Amino acid sequence: MNKDMFTILALTTLWTLVVAGIGAAILWQFRRRSLRVTMIVAGLAPMAAALAAVLQSVRAMFISEHDSWVVLWTLAFAALLGLAMTVLLGHWITTGSRDVGRRLRQLGTSYDAPEGRTRAVPAELADLTNELEMTRKKLAASHERERALEASRRELVAFMSHDLRTPLAGLRAVSEGLEDGVIDDVPGALRQMRSTVDRMTGLVDDLFELSRLSAAPLPTRRSAVSLRELAEDVAGENNEHARAEGVRLALSTPNNDDRLAVQGDPDELTRAVTNLVGNAIRHTAPGGTVTVSVDRETDGRVRLAVTDACGGIPADDLERVFDIGWRGDEQRTPEPAGNSTHASGCGLGLAIARGVVESHDGKIGVTNVDGGCAFQIDLPPVAAHN
Repeated sequence: MNKDMFTILALTTLWTLVVAGIGAAILWQFRRRSLRVTMIVAGLAPMAAALAAVLQSVRAMFISEHDSWVVLWTLAFAALLGLAMTVLLGHWITTGSRDVGRRLRQLGTSYDAPEGRTRAVPAELADLTNELEMTRKKLAASHERERALEASRRELVAFMSHDLRTPLAGLRAVSEGLEDGVIDDVPGALRQMRSTVDRMTGLVDDLFELSRLSAAPLPTRRSAVSLRELAEDVAGENNEHARAEGVRLALSTPNNDDRLAVQGDPDELTRAVTNLVGNAIRHTAPGGTVTVSVDRETDGRVRLAVTDACGGIPADDLERVFDIGWRGDEQRTPEPAGNSTHASGCGLGLAIARGVVESHDGKIGVTNVDGGCAFQIDLPPVAAHN
């Protein structure tokens, strides 16, 4: 390497370092400014360093004035193009960053997100804004569920207050009558008091069961349970209830030796199915039929369905049937048989059934059928747990 070449390289390196140092100092001063400004400064610094180095090299090499201007104009246009692209890129990134900040501020809220807002930003920012939008929707849905659950709890407290206040008032009236000696049929009064206490005990038991299902799951005994035999037992236990209500209770099972076994707690499953059957009997008009059917689906899951003749459930209420404390009507007293609402009483039976089924990794739902509705329980078979 000759002396002239070494001199040119040294001067070029020196000017590059000087301009780079000036650019770094300016960039440090603008470090708290907008990302668009810092990107422009970061883009101008190497362009200025290149221009200074080339200008010094041109002078050192004694290039003709014509050739010097050609080189300088070429570099100037290249610098302008680079500056324009830097400004455009800074605009895209700034726009995307502001959109990310806006979505962060609106997490958990409900609003109509404009379409196409992230098309002109880099892919990474677009993916980030899409993830934030999905998170916002999930949080908003969670808040809606929390508000609905809180409303159900308030309704439950109001309903339970009424359902407990009424029998308590009856007990007080009967006890005062016995104390004052104005009741002649003492054995009948005592039977009435015992019946009232039993009803109140049932309400308290339902509350306890619901609180247990809502809490952290406790270890329970799980064994192979024949859903076919369970349905037969529940139907046999509720035959007298159905006969008293003038309702026919029918049982439908497949014509084979399949026990339709599932893995679960027999007591909990019996309670869930009993709640569904008792609910169906209460809301079927005299002369109607309640059918309990058990069969195996094509995917191997076992399905138990309770079909009644209640007249159907309004479509808007289908999703709320299993809510805690929801009754489907504005009254606080149980509806007569044959009414289409399936949530009278204290509104806990169906909520308990859902809690039991979900604790067994199953699904429960309700659909309207001709003349009534069908509650369906789908449970995984024993083989799925082995």
